[in-house]
Amino acid sequence: MAKRDYYDVLGVNKGASADQIKSAYRKLAVKFHPDKNKGDKAAEEKFKEASEAYHVLSNSERKQNYDNFGHARKWWWRKRWFWKL
Repeated sequence: MAKRDYYDVLGVNKGASADQIKSAYRKLAVKFHPDKNKGDKAAEEKFKEASEAYHVLSNSERKQNYDNFGHARKWWWRKRWFWKL
C-alpha cells in the first residue's frame, strides 16, 4: 500500500510553520487516540499515520529530507554507502 503524503495526512500545506504542524497533529491525535477509540482499528491506523507524519515533519532535518526524497526508504543508507566508495 502506498503511503499518503505527510502534509495531506496532517491537513497542512507544504509551507506550514512548525506551530501549524504541531496544532494539526494534536487535533488528529486527540480525535484518533486509541484510548478514545477502543477497538477501532481504523482510528488506530490513522493515529499511527498522523504520528509518523508528525515525527518526520516536526524535525527540520527529517522534513528537508522528506521534501527532497519523499517516502524513499533508507535515503541515509544510500548516502552513507556513497561516501564509502
